[in-house]
Amino acid sequence: MTISTWNNRAVRSIAAAMISLGVTACQPGGESAANDAAVAPSNAGAGADADGNMAMPGNDLAAQEREEAKKSIIRPDIQPSPTPAPPAEPIERTIPFPAKGAQPDQAGIALLDTLVADPVMALGGPIIIWGHSDSAGSDASNLIASRRRAEAARDYLVKKGVAADRITVIALGEARPIAPNRKLDGSDDPEGRDKNRRVEIRVEPPKAAPVPEPNPPS
Repeated sequence: MTISTWNNRAVRSIAAAMISLGVTACQPGGESAANDAAVAPSNAGAGADADGNMAMPGNDLAAQEREEAKKSIIRPDIQPSPTPAPPAEPIERTIPFPAKGAQPDQAGIALLDTLVADPVMALGGPIIIWGHSDSAGSDASNLIASRRRAEAARDYLVKKGVAADRITVIALGEARPIAPNRKLDGSDDPEGRDKNRRVEIRVEPPKAAPVPEPNPPS
């Protein structure tokens, strides 16, 4: 082999080695660029998918349903049940009568008017009127006097529009005094007699209708 031939081969070997080194040095960059190029479309696609998902009407509807579900925990369209009114209670009035009087005076009429205006009276329940007297006179005469007073109160209520069939009249005479008719020394007690000449009225609320019993199974 001549020196010229050997030199040519050496130059080609060195050139090949340098080319190989250059390719190796450039390879990571090339792979990185290739990978970037490959990833870029993927990321772009993901972005496009995200934008597409945000723009899809179905997703908006799902978000709205989730919001409505949160609001439905407390339903503003459902109003709380009203508190039931307490049941009506009976009302009572004591109507005074003047001495030897069978008709109420102005004070008694004013009390009867307040009774007529009471809301319980308008419910239509039964009415009981008890007539009383003091102890002056015989038992029989006092019983008659107490009945006349009770009937006078009944007639006034009927005149004011109360149904007569709601009213029951009971005469008690001097049997149930609420104050002494005489003092301890045996003398007359005018103040006590005034309190005993009276009519007591009680208005009951209507009775609740009975709940029908369920029919037994056949």
